[in-house]
Amino acid sequence: MSRLDEQTLQTLLGSSVVQLLKILDPKLATPSQLGQILASLYSPESLLLREEFRCELIDLLRPEQAKILATILGLTDTSDIFQSLRTVKIRRKSDQERALLDFFEISIPEPEYIPEVPQPESLIPSYPLFCHQRRVSQEVQQHLTLEPKRVLLHMPTGSGKTRTAMNIIADHLRSLEPTLVVWLAYSEELCEQAANEFQQAWQHLGNREVLIYRFWGNYELDIDQAQDGIVVAGLSKVYSKAKGSIRFINRLGSRSSLVVIDEAHQAIAETYRLVLDALVVPYDNTGLLGLTATPGRTWADINADAELANFFAQRKVTLEIPGYDSPVDYLVEEGYLARANYRSLMYESGLSLTDRDRQRIQNELELPQHLLDRLAEDEQRNLCILLEIEDLALRHQRIIVFGISVQHAKLLAVVLRARGLIADAVTGDTPSRERERLISSFKDNSPEPKVLCNYGVLTTGFDAPRTSAAVIARPTKSLVLYSQMVGRAIRGVRAGGNETAEIITVVDSDLPGFDSVSAAFTNWEDVWRQNDDE
Repeated sequence: MSRLDEQTLQTLLGSSVVQLLKILDPKLATPSQLGQILASLYSPESLLLREEFRCELIDLLRPEQAKILATILGLTDTSDIFQSLRTVKIRRKSDQERALLDFFEISIPEPEYIPEVPQPESLIPSYPLFCHQRRVSQEVQQHLTLEPKRVLLHMPTGSGKTRTAMNIIADHLRSLEPTLVVWLAYSEELCEQAANEFQQAWQHLGNREVLIYRFWGNYELDIDQAQDGIVVAGLSKVYSKAKGSIRFINRLGSRSSLVVIDEAHQAIAETYRLVLDALVVPYDNTGLLGLTATPGRTWADINADAELANFFAQRKVTLEIPGYDSPVDYLVEEGYLARANYRSLMYESGLSLTDRDRQRIQNELELPQHLLDRLAEDEQRNLCILLEIEDLALRHQRIIVFGISVQHAKLLAVVLRARGLIADAVTGDTPSRERERLISSFKDNSPEPKVLCNYGVLTTGFDAPRTSAAVIARPTKSLVLYSQMVGRAIRGVRAGGNETAEIITVVDSDLPGFDSVSAAFTNWEDVWRQNDDE
């Protein structure tokens, strides 16, 4: 690596990174400094196993070294040894991978085996619920026995909504055999989280062997084979399949006894409602359970919110605690949630939204990609974010950053590294082994501050209790997404987290944003109470 020239280093690190470093401190952008940054960002194993890095390193070998490596890897084409080495495909865990690492004298440490110490003196459940979770679970199950068997479970972000729902589903599957539970979610990320969570729950709560049927993205479902277990499905995929085959939706509905819709504020959108009605309405014994931290669709359209309340027959089970105006206050006071300090980082973005942009934001709750790209490339905005993260690192040991894009997350991590912080980026492009290593490092017990920049992979299903600060640099009008991002940093002491947390939201001029999850929790209460009174 000492032979890498400045141009190659700039290619590997990214020109945007080098440009920011030159602005902050030109001394950080010298070839020797850039080489140190690259070496600190990636393990030797990662540098060799990532094709784009390996090709650069191969070119720097001496001819005699290249010949030896080609022989070790079993390459037969010796007409152009360097070209053969650049194009060889190294499969993970293959003999060639081992030979490559051995050539460079790199060893992969085996994970330390720490045997679990049994504690027969206590009966600790493996998939428990807290007292407040057990109460709402019992209430939901009572509603599902009464016509019209529809109910919305309303629990704030970080209070264990998914775990509570999985206990309800496990009880339901144990009471009926065979039967299907259908879990519907609007994104592949939420589908994967649900499938993993059910797998964990049923291993502890199940009474028989059942199947998890995945039906989203590239997964397909043979409806004739689906008999007993849970179908985790993407709403758009079910809708598309139903349009092409009435038989499919009829078969799925006739074999199901409970339909669960995650992020249920989406339920009355035309596409989703058609699916739910097709699965539930024709079958008297099928229950419908909605899950949400936000029992409304908008901030201001009371008609849409009332429609959602009517769709669930005005039946909403809310985490209510006697003596508290909001359950969030109770969860904070009891230590289940951290006491969060919400701050806004104001930035004049200078974006000009067209009427079409505004309409798209209203309908899709997300910004158009061309606007996000402009924000991600805004040097002044990035400098503000970087300085804010460095300030947080003076008070927090674990900080999670939500970037605008894959490149934006990587950009922030690399510059923070160059500035002396332990920072890494995790995105959908990160290889699974590398992702596990980076997340494991972030979750360890070392005392030094660590920053994990990510895009699109850590909003749900990510459990790092020591995280006590979040920087939301990704603008969104989706309260659900915002709540999920905040939820990564507000786990309380009783849930293995922290007493306090800081949430920094980058607020771009003229773009949507939110203030706190606590205020959002009670935003729609008047709509449901109005319907209850009627």
